[in-house]
Amino acid sequence: MNQTPVVGISAYAEVAAWRQWEQPATLLPQTYVDIVVAAGAVPVLLPPVPGVEAAVSSLDGLIISGGPDVHPEHYGQEPGPHTTIIRPERDAAELALFRAALGSATPVLGVCRGMQLMNIALGGTLHQHLPDVVGHEKHSPVSGGYGEHKVVVGDTGRLPAIVGPGPVAVPTHHHQGVDRLADGLTATAWADDGLVEAFELGSHPFAIGVQWHPEAGNQQALFRALTAAASSR
Repeated sequence: MNQTPVVGISAYAEVAAWRQWEQPATLLPQTYVDIVVAAGAVPVLLPPVPGVEAAVSSLDGLIISGGPDVHPEHYGQEPGPHTTIIRPERDAAELALFRAALGSATPVLGVCRGMQLMNIALGGTLHQHLPDVVGHEKHSPVSGGYGEHKVVVGDTGRLPAIVGPGPVAVPTHHHQGVDRLADGLTATAWADDGLVEAFELGSHPFAIGVQWHPEAGNQQALFRALTAAASSR
């Protein structure tokens, strides 16, 4: 009997307010949950706690979600003047989750921060503040919301068959991006300023990172592809 695949999504730990309550909470934008359900999988939130990587053995797929900056110490740098909120417990949990997914060949999709974390985990580095590098703020033009720009998809890897050859309009909100691409990763999409917008890990059955937020634009293709890879395990 076919079973619905279970996809874990890394979550935030933040103070949140609802009704009369304001308390520390494990949370995630509902768009992630909704799009995973629409893609045919069961979503499970993974809190940033020690040992959470043990859950990977019970998952069919993993999404490393967007969020605040990864601490630059993980790629050998000091925080710059534009470094935002840092959550060391989340850095540790997501690095462990990704490494567990690598070890178990679990399909994984990294979104925005998740893509950056994948690159860092494999030995790559980041530009700490893109406006200082590309000379504009098109990657994060809206405070508390998403802008939009186009990406050009290359002709290698899985991505062209998933999202099409492009150019593809994508929702965007990030001030950091890939600088040195880690060994083993292949860039598969770029912004018009040359920034790497997607990559794939060729040695893994399904490991894709995208710098944009497909969940914010209801771009289901990547999540359907992840679900299909999860279903085939």
